[in-house]
Amino acid sequence: MNTPSRVVAAAQLLLIFPAVLFMGSLVVRNLQPLQNEPAHTAQRIVMWYAARQWTLWVLLIALPFDVLVTGCITLARSWSENVQPSQTAQQTLAAIRRHGVLLLVAATTLTAGAVLAIVAIHMIAN
Repeated sequence: MNTPSRVVAAAQLLLIFPAVLFMGSLVVRNLQPLQNEPAHTAQRIVMWYAARQWTLWVLLIALPFDVLVTGCITLARSWSENVQPSQTAQQTLAAIRRHGVLLLVAATTLTAGAVLAIVAIHMIAN
C-alpha cells in the first residue's frame, strides 16, 4: 500500500474520532444509571458537546463529511487503479492483508456516513 493511502487512513481516524466518541457516549450513558461509572463519564462527554454550539457543526457534521468525501475518492481511485474484484473475491484473506489500509479507509468512510445520517435524522426530528 502506498504512503498517501496510509496518510489518508490515519487522517480519517483522527477526523472521525470526535464523532465516534460522542455517538459511543450516547450509547454508553443509556446502558446504566447515570450515577454508575462508565455512564457518568459518558454523560459528561455528551454534556460537553451539548454545551458548545460549534461541536455539532464541526465535530459531528464537517469532520465526518470530510471523511466521507475523502474516503469515497480514495476508494474509487484505488479500485480503478489496483483492485480487480474477481481476484479479490478468490483471495479474500490475502486481499485483506494486502489492502488492510483500504479496508480501514472503507470502515471510516462508512462510519462517517452513519454519523452524518444519525445527525441529519436528529436535526430533522427537532
